[in-house]
Amino acid sequence: MNYGLTEEQIEVRNMLDEFGRERIIPVRAELDEKGIFPTDILKELAQMDMMGLYIDEAYGGMEFGHLGFCVAIETLSKYCIGVSVSFAANALGADPIIIGGSEEQKKKYLSPLATGEKWAAFGLTEPNAGSDAGGIQTTAVKKGDKYILNGTKQWITNGGEADTYTVFAITNKSKGARGVSCFIVEKDTPGFTFGKKEDKLGIRASATRELIFQDCEVPAENLIGREGMGFLLAMKTFDVSRPGIASQGVGLAQGALDEAVRYAKVREQFGKPIIANQGLQWMLADMATKVETARAITYAACRTLESGVKDVSKISAMCKYYAGDVAMQVTTDAVQVLGGYGFMKEYPAEKMMRDAKILQIYEGTNQIQRDIVGAALIKEYASKK
Repeated sequence: MNYGLTEEQIEVRNMLDEFGRERIIPVRAELDEKGIFPTDILKELAQMDMMGLYIDEAYGGMEFGHLGFCVAIETLSKYCIGVSVSFAANALGADPIIIGGSEEQKKKYLSPLATGEKWAAFGLTEPNAGSDAGGIQTTAVKKGDKYILNGTKQWITNGGEADTYTVFAITNKSKGARGVSCFIVEKDTPGFTFGKKEDKLGIRASATRELIFQDCEVPAENLIGREGMGFLLAMKTFDVSRPGIASQGVGLAQGALDEAVRYAKVREQFGKPIIANQGLQWMLADMATKVETARAITYAACRTLESGVKDVSKISAMCKYYAGDVAMQVTTDAVQVLGGYGFMKEYPAEKMMRDAKILQIYEGTNQIQRDIVGAALIKEYASKK
């Protein structure tokens, strides 16, 4: 379909397509099997000026907009979402600074992220606070010109690899979610350590670790906005980041579809390629239609974000859960198309299927996304009475 992409967006897509074929495909199986963080690939993307696509030109970025950045994520995801999430998580970690940071904070922290000199991560989830973001227990107590952080964050993408962390902590327990604040914490801060690298079902190239804070002293100037703004910052961050997760789903599903069609054209049974069978054609047709509809709603969400509409929670949740479900369905079908070969690690379909599952879980489970959409509908229809 013609989505009206600009020449620059198409150029970036073509560059990353070539990069994916030449640099990611040859190493993705090893990265997955050994759980190797794609350091070299991210450095090469930085040399291509890709790391600052989402950052304003004033801070050294390319100011490519939501759609342009999601096109880049989608393209990388065709080849490996373990790589693409390591790439995209930098934006997730930077978004609270972009949304609520001071000019001084933006200049200090966004510029090295734009060049790829440093990487970022987002620290919200805890052992007892996943979808319930307001239930976090990490605390930040102000003492003089510093805040003392204590607590643990769990399942943090880019954990241990990133240099800059946006961390959410309770500054006023009596206020509940309104007592959450957000801080910028640098990797080498005393009292800040990391847990083991998690051994995961999928996205194994991505680094997932605990963030551990034990009397960690953070300068008061690293508070983003003011005390109590943390929960709002987190929700606004998810509004702009969830289309990025959807883009991972679109790219992964497209990659799986490509593999399935490629295989079906060369695999012969009963004297003809299996793609000649109507039943398989229908299966591939459904896969292709799902991919295209997921792409359409994801791009629509990006354009809605760029239009300046204030309330984007519903469309962001819609594209996230829809594209995540599509990725799971299409990768599962791709394994089926490949049959026994689809079950073998020699072919990428089984990895794609394993990788797809996380898209239904992280940045809010797909059930939570449906809750968000449902709540928005209740609100909308109540106002129409």
